[in-house]
Amino acid sequence: MTERLLEVKDLRIEIDTRRGPATIVDGINLHVDAGETLGIVGESGCGKSLTMLSLLRLLPNKIRVAGGSAAFQGSDLLKLSPRELRETRGGKIGFVFQDPMTSLNPVMRIGDQLSEPLIHHRGMSKADARKRAGELLRLVGIPGAEARLDAYPHELSGGMRQRVMIGIGLACEPDLLIADEPTTALDVTIQAQIVDLVKDLRKRLGMSVVWITHDLALIAGLADRICVLYAGTVVEDAPAEQLFAGPAHPYTRGLLASIPRMGGAETERLASIGGTPPEPGRRPPGCPFAPRCALAEDICRQVVPKLASMQGGSAAHRVACHVTSRALEAA
Repeated sequence: MTERLLEVKDLRIEIDTRRGPATIVDGINLHVDAGETLGIVGESGCGKSLTMLSLLRLLPNKIRVAGGSAAFQGSDLLKLSPRELRETRGGKIGFVFQDPMTSLNPVMRIGDQLSEPLIHHRGMSKADARKRAGELLRLVGIPGAEARLDAYPHELSGGMRQRVMIGIGLACEPDLLIADEPTTALDVTIQAQIVDLVKDLRKRLGMSVVWITHDLALIAGLADRICVLYAGTVVEDAPAEQLFAGPAHPYTRGLLASIPRMGGAETERLASIGGTPPEPGRRPPGCPFAPRCALAEDICRQVVPKLASMQGGSAAHRVACHVTSRALEAA
C-alpha cells in the first residue's frame, strides 16, 4: 500500500475585507503519496498558491487559515509549534517561490542564502555549506557556479534567480518539494532542464513534489496526478493520463480546449471560457462554476456538488459536478 505523505482535509482560508471576513479557499481536500508528483492547475486567483503557503504558515497579512487540517508525517502542519515549524520549513519541506525578485534577500550574497538552510538543518560548517552551495548551483545549470556565490541577486538575470530559488528548495533534499510555477521565468530549454532535474531527484531521493502551474502541456509530462482548482475548491482530481484522456468537469474541458493545437486552421479562433470567477465573499449558491457553465442546470445553481469518485469509472478519478455524475449514473 502506498504511503500517504501529506493529506489536507477541509482547508478553509479567509481574508479580511471591508465587508468582513471572506472565504477564498473553501473546503480543499487533497493528498500527496510518497514519491508522487501532484500537479495543481487552475486560473489565477483560484487558490493554488495560497493553499500551499498556508501549510507552512506563510500567508500574507489579513489572510488566515479558518479551519481544516494538514497531516504530514504524523503531525498536523497547521498546529506545529514555532520551533517545529522552523525545522520543517526548508528541512522536510522545500518551497520554490513564484517570484525570485521578492523571495531572495537583496542584501545577502547568493552563497550565503544557499548555505543558510544547510547550516541550520544539516549542521554543516560554513566551509562545507559553501562547497555544497556551489554544487547546488551547478546542479540547477548556472555556469561559473563558484564565482556566482559572491554575487547579489540584482547581479543575476531573472532566470538565474529562479534557478537559485530552486537550488535553495532542494538544498536539504526534502521529503516534499512544493514548486510554485518554478519555470515561469525560464526559456523552454531551461524549463526542460529543470523538469528533468526534478524528475531525477524525485527518483533518486524518493522525494514527493507538488508542482503548481498554468502550463497544462508541461504538467502532462511531469505529474502522476492532477488536481484542478476553481474558486478555492477542487473540481476534479485524477491520474494525469485519465484526466487528459477523459476530462469530466466542464471547467477542466474548457482549460484543455483553450490549448493551441498544431495543424489547426490559421483562421481558427482559440476556445475560451466566458465570464469571470466569483469575487471572494460573493460566491454564488450552488456550484461556483455554474454562472460560466454552458451545461448548468437548476440543481447546479442551488446545491454545491461534492467531490466524489466517478460512477462506473476509476475510483481515483474524482469530480465535483452534478451533470457529469448524473450522466454517468444513467449510462
